[in-house]
Amino acid sequence: MLERNRYERLFIGGEWVAPLDGAIVETTDPATGQPWATVAFGGPGDIDRAVAAAREAFEGPWRRMPGWERAVLLRRFADLYERRAGDMAVLESRDTGRPIRETRPDLGAHHRWYHWFASLADKLDGRTIPIDPSVHAYTERRPVGVVGAITPWNAPMLTTAWKVGPALAAGCTVVLKPAEQTPVTAFELARIVEEAGLPPGVLNVVPGLGHSTGAHLVAHPGVDKIAFTGEGRTAQEILRSGAATLKRFSFELGGKSPHIIFEDADFDQAMNAATSSAWVVCGQSCALGSRVLVQRSIYDRVVEAFQRRAARVRVGMPLDEATHMGPQAHAEQLDKTLSYIAIGQAEGATLAAGGRRLDQGQLAGGYFVEPTVFAGVDNRMRIAREEIFGPVASLIPFADEDEAVSIANDTRYGLTAGLWTRDTGRAHRVAGRIDAGMVWVNTYRYIRWSTPYGGVKASGWGRENGVEALDNYLDTRTTIVSTSGQFPDIYAQ
Repeated sequence: MLERNRYERLFIGGEWVAPLDGAIVETTDPATGQPWATVAFGGPGDIDRAVAAAREAFEGPWRRMPGWERAVLLRRFADLYERRAGDMAVLESRDTGRPIRETRPDLGAHHRWYHWFASLADKLDGRTIPIDPSVHAYTERRPVGVVGAITPWNAPMLTTAWKVGPALAAGCTVVLKPAEQTPVTAFELARIVEEAGLPPGVLNVVPGLGHSTGAHLVAHPGVDKIAFTGEGRTAQEILRSGAATLKRFSFELGGKSPHIIFEDADFDQAMNAATSSAWVVCGQSCALGSRVLVQRSIYDRVVEAFQRRAARVRVGMPLDEATHMGPQAHAEQLDKTLSYIAIGQAEGATLAAGGRRLDQGQLAGGYFVEPTVFAGVDNRMRIAREEIFGPVASLIPFADEDEAVSIANDTRYGLTAGLWTRDTGRAHRVAGRIDAGMVWVNTYRYIRWSTPYGGVKASGWGRENGVEALDNYLDTRTTIVSTSGQFPDIYAQ
């Protein structure tokens, strides 16, 4: 057994401090079901002092620092992050269950996000507004203040980069509350912040339970904005809790993304993308193509391809270089995935592959499940309408372009979508008709620091990545200056 990792101090105001009203807890390795690290959880009192530290840093050095100086510090941080990425990938694999072959390239690219946002820190331009010669009107872009960043358990460090990067570039300060199931890498992030020399209080790390620590952060009057990635029901609770303070919110929520395969698609490339986007991250990503819409003329061929490819997926221990797919990230998610597999069978869908928990031999005690395929799925079934967040693909047939678009849009979600066709006209027509924040054509899950990411409908508010990401962390102030200094006396007559 690997040595127990210990992270028994919170990072607040640039110092490592014991929790005031939190606890020291064990975090579980989902590959074994056993504790692998002990971590500090904060409570409401810890949130209070983290918010105070963030406020002091915001009102003090950070917001007043020229953008180019913030950029220098962010680039120093990004360089350190790049050097630590390999070690952090191992920790994220242990914390989340993602295979090392996924986490290593994933975390190995995060520094590019921080460099991208650093490049924007000194480009927060306003504009002049021509009215008439009597006034000079102009706008400025100003940081909103203290940000509460609440991140999920499926991709902790990537989603952290999407929030911390633009927030710090904009001149905001951050209180980071990572998911209670996967807090370890957030502590490593704090160590990099410390080494990079960011002013104390610019980034504070306080893990804890959502219903207490997270709720207190959301309701705190000293927090100006909440950036949240997670479930829609939690977002609704956040809105209710934060409404009294009229703070700002951005949400990246769930998805039930359609992945449309037309009969003229490059079949092998479409299958590469469709199976990858069904099972990568063990199905635990809101952007994955969990609804695979297939034109009827090639439907049986697609079902057979999914069955054949499911049998090739190597499910195993996350740190094994040969492993394709690790466990579900925690026991509750395993139970949820297995329950939806039972629901799909009860609804009349055909279980074409997988569907079982794997708990024999080396996998005993872990939260492993086979890559799973349902055929004969109707879009009205629960497995097609509700987010499972497990490695479960639902294959839905369609007749023509209009039906494909109708099925794709028949969902409360609107995060991402994909389609495969050799017809350029069809590609543009269909992409333009789909209700989603991001549409991929003849590729899938292509996400970069410069491409805005976010959803419509129940999939969220606002955008992460791209220059648009900074909009979440900036206010616009308008200044109007009289060029004459004259103001009429309306009471003169």
